[in-house]
Amino acid sequence: MKIKKYSGEEVQFDQEKLIRSLMASGTTREIALEVINEITPKLYEGISSRKIFRLAFQRLKNRSKATAARYNLKSGIKALGPAGFYFEKFIARIFELEGYQARTNVFVEGRCISHELDVVIKNGNHVAMAECKFHSNQEIKTDVKVPMYILSRFNDVNQKRYDFFSGGSDMISKCWLVTNNKFTTDALDFANCVGLSLMSWDYPEGESLRDRINKFNVYPITCLTTLTMAEKEILLMQDVLTVYDLMHFGKAFSVLKLSQSRMKNVKQECTQLLNR
Repeated sequence: MKIKKYSGEEVQFDQEKLIRSLMASGTTREIALEVINEITPKLYEGISSRKIFRLAFQRLKNRSKATAARYNLKSGIKALGPAGFYFEKFIARIFELEGYQARTNVFVEGRCISHELDVVIKNGNHVAMAECKFHSNQEIKTDVKVPMYILSRFNDVNQKRYDFFSGGSDMISKCWLVTNNKFTTDALDFANCVGLSLMSWDYPEGESLRDRINKFNVYPITCLTTLTMAEKEILLMQDVLTVYDLMHFGKAFSVLKLSQSRMKNVKQECTQLLNR
């Protein structure tokens, strides 16, 4: 049976790939097989991968909302758009959990022109810039033109000193390129050749964006299944980016004005995510 991907390309349905995807959300292979058995009667020639995701997502949600939220993680990251402003703040939050100081949307004067840096991070005496390439279409890959462009920006700012963090004169010595999707092979080869550090949804293995999110349990509120998109947008505008923020920072829940029963459901899902 062939299915249609987000890009419109038709490929052979790979049941084992779907099983791995379901298990990556934290469920067991047994439950993954149960989900597949339940959705199989609804599959047909030419069905979209988006439809298959929705079917599997609903079956997971019936079993565990937290598991469904993890399965929904990539879509949750995509919902930090459309411009990517919240994605940049989310990436800064991840670096902070790794021990860095972080600032977003920093304006600097390079040797040739001025620049707005998406994220600036510092750990000890080491300062780096992190440029974020956000895609709202899950099928688009970051191609080689992007690291080439980022390298030129890095070369324009890496010989000057800046006061990014109070108490010091900082020189940028490293550059990251981060995307919520994937890199093309040429982009990977070029960036590795010139020394750019990369992070994508699935790269590098063991330290990818997905790996880091699961390692630190730093789930974006946009992956939650118990909130509407409008409610998530309200929270994002209040700088409540993550599930941890929602559970621990002050009056995050008060701005939503949820009923007691809904609040209980949201908190239960959040707690299960954070206690994975």
